[in-house]
Amino acid sequence: MEISELTLAIGFITFLMAWSGIKLVPQQSAWIVERLGRYNGTIVAGLHFIIPFVDRVAYKHSLKEDAIDIPSQSAITKDNVTLVIDGILYLKITDPKQASYGVQDPKYAVSQLAQTTMRSELGKMTLDKTFEERETLNINIVQSINDASVVWGIQCLRYEIKDITPPTNVRQAMELQVAAERQKRAEVLNSEGMRQSQINMAEGEKREAVLKSEGSLIDQVNRAKGEAEAILAVAKATAESIELIASSIEKTGGEKAVALKLAEQYIQAFSNLAQETNTILLPSNAGDAGSMVAQALGVFNTIKKQTSSGEDKANTEEIKENTEEIKDQ
Repeated sequence: MEISELTLAIGFITFLMAWSGIKLVPQQSAWIVERLGRYNGTIVAGLHFIIPFVDRVAYKHSLKEDAIDIPSQSAITKDNVTLVIDGILYLKITDPKQASYGVQDPKYAVSQLAQTTMRSELGKMTLDKTFEERETLNINIVQSINDASVVWGIQCLRYEIKDITPPTNVRQAMELQVAAERQKRAEVLNSEGMRQSQINMAEGEKREAVLKSEGSLIDQVNRAKGEAEAILAVAKATAESIELIASSIEKTGGEKAVALKLAEQYIQAFSNLAQETNTILLPSNAGDAGSMVAQALGVFNTIKKQTSSGEDKANTEEIKENTEEIKDQ
């Protein structure tokens, strides 16, 4: 009975020793193994065996990206303005051995380095540049941290500034400056709008004047064309009527027809005299329509004879010219 208990005890102790030599490393983890107090190796994710009581896991590191909150701190800018600034640092372990033996507490060391670097970079900028070039400030801080932390096996991926708080008096002055800038932009936009409105109105008036002048010109041209065409039409109609009258007079009974027409026009004109004015001047023989017609016919015959004599004279001269040409030949 005593032998079996001893065997069980030895077996249990053996099992504990064997179990202590089996190590299951999680994914994205790295463990530092020391043998008799000295670095022996780095084991990564998976199943590993070590020698119990000889080897031991001295450090366990996560290879995942980690975010460290950088507490608020005061910093003085290049133009001597005190700012309160904080941020977040994103880093990861790239060399577990260096992270174990290069620094006592790597995350604390990087956090302190980030604070000092942030104060140093802010001292190179003015207050306005601090707000305008925040991205540049973040890049400079990351580069400075990586240059110093490379011996620690840590890589700084990025740094983000969360908040920059200036003093109360500076903040009030900045608010006044922003309000003045906005007022200035509003006045500039208002003046630009008024200027554009005046330009548009002037352009509209100019266009209206041009259109009116063009319309007036077209109207005058059309009126002139219409009057010219009307004059030509009246002249043409008058010429045609004269030709018809002349041809009618040459026919048998033409003179009698002319006398009748003159008598009708005389009577019609005489009847309309009193309708136009109260003062009337009458010839001595106003009641003798026949004498007036005979007088008009006499004038007509005289003109006719003059026309006929002119035509006969022209014919005679033409005959003489032709006779002289025959004699010369």
